[in-house]
Amino acid sequence: MAAWVLWLVASGLFVAGEVASLDLVLLMFAGGALGGAVVALAGGSLAFQIVAFIAVSVFLLASVRPAAKAHLENRTPRHVDGVQALVGRTATVTREVGRSSGRIRVGADEWTARTDYGEESFPVGATVRILQVDGATAVVGEALEL
Repeated sequence: MAAWVLWLVASGLFVAGEVASLDLVLLMFAGGALGGAVVALAGGSLAFQIVAFIAVSVFLLASVRPAAKAHLENRTPRHVDGVQALVGRTATVTREVGRSSGRIRVGADEWTARTDYGEESFPVGATVRILQVDGATAVVGEALEL
């Protein structure tokens, strides 16, 4: 069997191991194995293939892994995204907001809005705070200055 095929198989096994471990180490070894496969395809000796495997693996471990790991760790379960990221932001009323209807502008987006408190309403141009998002409707309240 050709050496480059063995390197590809090794790379696939490293990737499979990475799926189980999720530590981003075996994935870097998979990249090193691809480096060994390239040298094997170019006709390099086994010694050069091993040197390429080690060099590429060390490079990936030192440069790519820290950035990838930091990117993954920044997305913790407490990371808020989607519509929940709107909660707490202020918005400007574009159509009077009452208990059942209204519209607000948040950044460049316009949302339907309503209040949650009795007869409370906000006129056009008022600044409100988004208290929660209920489907496609923002529930707003008074924007208290802290």
